[in-house]
Amino acid sequence: MIAGPCVIESEKLCFQVAAALQILCAKLGVTYVFKASYDKANRTSSKSFRGPGLDPGLKILSRVRTDLAVPVLTDVHTENQATIAGDAVDILQIPAFLCRQTDLIEAAVSTGKIVNLKKAHFCHRRRWARS
Repeated sequence: MIAGPCVIESEKLCFQVAAALQILCAKLGVTYVFKASYDKANRTSSKSFRGPGLDPGLKILSRVRTDLAVPVLTDVHTENQATIAGDAVDILQIPAFLCRQTDLIEAAVSTGKIVNLKKAHFCHRRRWARS
């Protein structure tokens, strides 16, 4: 199960969520991956909270990963972020709106980390039934 707060609001909340879900998943025999974003760049309003940013956010995610011994996933938005985040987390996620950005995908893959590529709804190809 991949779960966690959408965006990092605080280190304390990240640890609370990760610890609770880690215990629950262990009881259920389910593999758990903690997910949170240091920057939610795809907000509908420019005034929305986006997160703590790259460096402070990755420090929090790295501590969750180390202290709780849980795999961690986060979104990346640029080639540079992919390279930097690859040192702090286990899985890099390409957001749906960036799923066709070849340079970003190649940068994420070149880190050697698992890459979760979210497919955007606009990439769905509708197949029409023949009559």
